[in-house]
Amino acid sequence: MKCSWIRETALVWAALAMCTPASAESARPNIVIILADDLGHADVGFHGSTIKTPHLDSLAVSGARLEQFYVQPLCSPTRAALMTGRYPMRYGLQVGVVRPWAQYGLPLEERTLAQALKEAGYETAICGKWHLGHFRPDFLPTRRGFDHQYGHYNGAIDYFTHQRDGGHDWHRDDRACYDKGYSTSLLADEAVRLIRQHKVAKPLFLYLPFNAVHAPHQVPPQYLEPYAHLEEPRRTYAGMVAAMDEAIGRVVAALDEKDMRRNTLILFSSDNGGPAPGRVTSNGLYRAGKATLYEGGVRAAALAAWQGRIRPGTIVREPLHMVDWYATLLKLAGVPPTQRLPVDGQDAWPTIAEGKPSPHDEILLNASPSGGAILVGPWKLVIRGQTAMDEDQKTTSRPLGTPARPGREPAELFNLAEDPQEKRDLAAQHPAKVDELRARYARLAAQAVPPRNAPRPPGFQSPEVWGATP
Repeated sequence: MKCSWIRETALVWAALAMCTPASAESARPNIVIILADDLGHADVGFHGSTIKTPHLDSLAVSGARLEQFYVQPLCSPTRAALMTGRYPMRYGLQVGVVRPWAQYGLPLEERTLAQALKEAGYETAICGKWHLGHFRPDFLPTRRGFDHQYGHYNGAIDYFTHQRDGGHDWHRDDRACYDKGYSTSLLADEAVRLIRQHKVAKPLFLYLPFNAVHAPHQVPPQYLEPYAHLEEPRRTYAGMVAAMDEAIGRVVAALDEKDMRRNTLILFSSDNGGPAPGRVTSNGLYRAGKATLYEGGVRAAALAAWQGRIRPGTIVREPLHMVDWYATLLKLAGVPPTQRLPVDGQDAWPTIAEGKPSPHDEILLNASPSGGAILVGPWKLVIRGQTAMDEDQKTTSRPLGTPARPGREPAELFNLAEDPQEKRDLAAQHPAKVDELRARYARLAAQAVPPRNAPRPPGFQSPEVWGATP
């Protein structure tokens, strides 16, 4: 009799739970991914910066700081890793960025995160910098899984005129758009509009990749006033960081106003480490910066926040990588893995929400003809640490595509647990560890395809509108 009563009561409570707002917590989450461009690791308040970032700091306190979160050393490769869950060396985007004149982009056989979520019933939107190909309509965001698109295709656009090399690069739903204003503010305006108009019965995937704080360094004058004590170009850069933080605060406020926050996972990261550390950006104690494979180039300021699902004040010191979001988000959304090609990312949710160890035995930081790096536990092997190409197409190592002799490249070995600053090369003291990591690296590097490259063609003329559809 007693057992029957307990069973009946449990059934009643289960039925009531299905009808109450609490059941929304078990629904598929809204997903908001915010990407900064060229942000220094130490240029956020939650890493001790004097640059004011109260909205990012609030998110960090409300959720988890990801203190060993890795990205690629440059823009396009990191964005490709996010969209595919696969290392960029698997499809030729491991070196350099997709340049304005490039006749390629993220290969069409790659199934994007947006495509997978859209097919699962999500409304999908991108507000910001695409940088994964625009030379043909098939490569544009609305053909790669996004219901809505707003922003630009290239890097290094003018923040006010929205031009790159004389071509207009501002678009809505992949058609030229001539909205006036500072790009950081315009992207926030659009994100807020989409959130306010969103029908909450359908989950939302909002990808917000700012062009801030990438050069050219430009910001409205009011953001410079608090940083008069800084010298240029860091003063303007600091204002740009503050403007981006304000924009992020507006997006989070819109989620609160719409009562969507409790069922929204917010992710934030930079796409690579800060360039010109010490003059423009600060990567704190980490060595070097953008376009290198040292920690200052590939360890990003990052966080994850989800009310009620991530414990406030969490600090995750386990290594994770941008490729992990693909597998993690699809699992949280209840979507079967739909990438037809091998996925490198792992489900990072137990590490973030439950304090579990990293799901990785190894993390490939890059593999290119010029060199690469791999992380195994606390050990990091760097083969020619400066191997990337910057936005001005200047190589920081030998010419792109020049093959190194396999197994003979100069290598550095670091123990990051003891030496996160990478000051002590331990290769000579631990030759067996070098051999072990070199073998692991060689196994993965052997799977790489040749990197794509797009030297500026002679006589190239910028189009009137970048990515204009026929």
